Amino acid sequence: MIIRIKTLITASLIGLAVSTTPTLPAQAATKAATDYSVGPQYDTTHVYVPAADFDRFVTSFVATFGGTTSKQGVFQVTPTPSQTISQLVLTPAGSISVFGFKTPIPYPFGAERTGYLVTDIDAAAEAARKAGAVRMLTTFPDPIGRDVVVQWAGGVNMQLYWHTTKPSYAPLATVPENRVYLTADAADAFLAQWKRFAHGTIVSDERAAPGTEIGRPDTTVRRVRIQSGYGKIVLIVSDGALPWPYGRDMTGYEVSDLKATLDKATAAGAAIVNGPYDAGDRKAAIVQFPGGYIAEIHAAAGR
Repeated sequence: MIIRIKTLITASLIGLAVSTTPTLPAQAATKAATDYSVGPQYDTTHVYVPAADFDRFVTSFVATFGGTTSKQGVFQVTPTPSQTISQLVLTPAGSISVFGFKTPIPYPFGAERTGYLVTDIDAAAEAARKAGAVRMLTTFPDPIGRDVVVQWAGGVNMQLYWHTTKPSYAPLATVPENRVYLTADAADAFLAQWKRFAHGTIVSDERAAPGTEIGRPDTTVRRVRIQSGYGKIVLIVSDGALPWPYGRDMTGYEVSDLKATLDKATAAGAAIVNGPYDAGDRKAAIVQFPGGYIAEIHAAAGR
């Protein structure tokens, strides 16, 4: 875990008589037994900012998207000695775990993009390995649970976490996208691995999406959108020549009114570093918050 005030939901089916319980098809039963996701409201983007910018960043992010925060504290959240300011931010557009390390950041932390809550950490870690992921370190304990960092094809690092105290977070108004940029060398391998682990469904696979999605209107890219119990992933496949800040935006946040959201962001100290621009079926912009965190924000075309 990179610590959050985060917890575990487990579902139990009790008191159902055999005669009244429908039999699941074999494929559905297998999926239910091996899908360890809990829900996108429990998944968090990991945001690392300098400790001196911590409060400015959190204030700016909440002013932009709304929401609430956990109590801020200083913790050791890695299996080797370290100290970080840490806080969980819950917004209607997605959750983030914010870290402002007061000590050097131990390897391999700082490169993982997302923390996904799972129902069974050991089973989920093994399922990830069977799907092709590599553990960056073995499962380790934290003060309130256990965690593991895994790497998928193309060097995509994610964290899986488990906690004993049950959380109860409201469903999100909009589910954010985990934005993955790869070349064709790794794209199909990543897709195969993630689909197997997350039981993901490909919502769309656009082979000639507009190059404006990587700041290059002179070209096209492949854009794949995937949905699962862990939320959404958008995979953008290109030649890898990404002008700044593309590739630095790990998460895309969906809002109902892009202009109004960008106005809130800039009023709260964030900077629009690209856009707004047309990106297929949406209007989008790239924003940099105090402390350096870069995010994509989008709304459906015409909004």
